[in-house]
Amino acid sequence: MALVPRFVQSSPLYLSPTFICHLKPSFLLRENPEKVPKSNFTRRIGAIATMAKVLLAREAIFNVKIANGFDFKMVAPGQTLEEAESGIRGHALALLQVKALIESEAWKDMQKALRKSSSLLKQDIYTIIQSKPGSMRPQLRKLYSNLFNNVTRLDYAARDNDATRVWEYYEKIAITLDDILSRI
Repeated sequence: MALVPRFVQSSPLYLSPTFICHLKPSFLLRENPEKVPKSNFTRRIGAIATMAKVLLAREAIFNVKIANGFDFKMVAPGQTLEEAESGIRGHALALLQVKALIESEAWKDMQKALRKSSSLLKQDIYTIIQSKPGSMRPQLRKLYSNLFNNVTRLDYAARDNDATRVWEYYEKIAITLDDILSRI
């Protein structure tokens, strides 16, 4: 008799595990199909509803006449240096003219005027900075950043109807704008 471990001889079924699956035969599945609730909502109706929402929301999102509308144009595509230099003084003046709206505390009108004039001024300053020599650009970019960060802070302060912060940021904008115009 060979030397075979005792547990192998007594129980050979435990060495190889067996897996048993309990599936319903296919003929039982055909007799009792699962009931899916019927819906009147089809893909076509869903697609039409989605497109209607997109088309209606487009007006609110992309309309720059609304105070909260997005303005996606960063740089005017065909703007030349001469156009930027001729328009920068007028756009800077328009930015500073929001002072009258701040004094009357017409916050919504001030925000609209601020956004319009600052976007035009941003295009002009960016075009002029790009035309300057590389040694002057870092200083102008820092001033550019400070100016438009303060414009954003002014916008938020006006949204919160905080007159003291509005005046603080307006003064910072005026100082930074004078500094930029003197360097350009």
